[in-house]
Amino acid sequence: MTLVERFLKYVCFDTQSSEETAVTPSTPGQMVFARYLKEELTALGLEEITLDENGYLFATLPANTDKPVPTIGFIAHMDTSPDMSGKEVSPRIVSAYDGGDIPLSSDGSVVLSPERFPELLDHIGEDLIVTDGRTLLGADDKAGIAEIVSAIVYLQQHPEIKHGKVRIGFNPDEEIGLGAHKFNVEQFGCAWAYTMDGGEVGELEFENFNAASATLTFIGRNVHPGYAKNKMLNSLRIANRFISLLPAKESPEQTEGYEGFYHLIGIQGDVEQTKVSYIIRDHDRERFEGRKQNIERLVRLLNEEFGEGSVVLDLRDQYYNMRQQIEPVMYIIDIAKAAMEAAGVEPKVRAIRGGTDGAQLSFKGLPCPNIFAGGLNFHGRYEFLPIPNMEKAMRTVVEIVRLVGEADYKQN
Repeated sequence: MTLVERFLKYVCFDTQSSEETAVTPSTPGQMVFARYLKEELTALGLEEITLDENGYLFATLPANTDKPVPTIGFIAHMDTSPDMSGKEVSPRIVSAYDGGDIPLSSDGSVVLSPERFPELLDHIGEDLIVTDGRTLLGADDKAGIAEIVSAIVYLQQHPEIKHGKVRIGFNPDEEIGLGAHKFNVEQFGCAWAYTMDGGEVGELEFENFNAASATLTFIGRNVHPGYAKNKMLNSLRIANRFISLLPAKESPEQTEGYEGFYHLIGIQGDVEQTKVSYIIRDHDRERFEGRKQNIERLVRLLNEEFGEGSVVLDLRDQYYNMRQQIEPVMYIIDIAKAAMEAAGVEPKVRAIRGGTDGAQLSFKGLPCPNIFAGGLNFHGRYEFLPIPNMEKAMRTVVEIVRLVGEADYKQN
């Protein structure tokens, strides 16, 4: 099976995750896919294959050298985003893209256009995998899985590339922030690893947001509006007051680079009670803590204004910037850069304006920067995947394994 055939097979599995189920994996389709992958890895002759009850699949490509070489790993997630359906994905290949509009739907109503998505123009002349306009594609992160498995096959077919033990790990529920929660780092047994979960070619990321969630419950008091004077307390108005007190320009749509934000993601309520949900993000830990303190300050302010208990806050940290875990082992970034260059790719070191399983894994003791998988426009019907991107990502995995095998690293 070729790299492209493997990817096209993988996207046939419906693995959309869900925040509503409170089980792992959050949806049964992820376990169906995991069992298929286990069968494939078994057929390829990999060793130490395990699939636990939570859908975490691990396997080993054995070392082919007696030289002391660190065990390294490659990780990708099996779920697709809850933002759009991943059921009955029907991808097609656009050969030698000509730079024009690409009709996705059969009736021409959904169009992938360079006018709206100018990054298409970076891929003129390349073969692109696109959707049919009804679903997302699933390159996030089935491209990563296909690239890792295909790289393992390549290494099996080229025993002249001497390497140590290589571990691969495929996990559920990354898209709902839970991919690393039940990941058994000790069982995985690696000195370090890389997630294959980035976008455009060359992306190499070891910085991400510090992240927290804030759920605010505004408690009102409903009275007939004709007799409400000095009696009614409208929770919707209290919620609106809170929202207005946050910096208007510190939202996702008005920030970039290292700028953090408060992101309003949900409002639900009536006069009696309103719930408002935010996510809080900042690369800088001190500013991140300041954002949380600001939320707490505003809650105190409104409780003073409208009465104690009018606002109840549930504030929770989600993950932290992995940079502090990666800086002591920056040689793993140097290896990734060198591998990309060997694969004909220009490294583009960037900070993630988001999170990754690698961030949580790094804080669990497994340094784990993130490498491009090649897809673009994730989480929606306009997602597309240039086939050369996949090939370069696969080659980068191979080159990392080769470079680690050639270097004089000692197993800790």
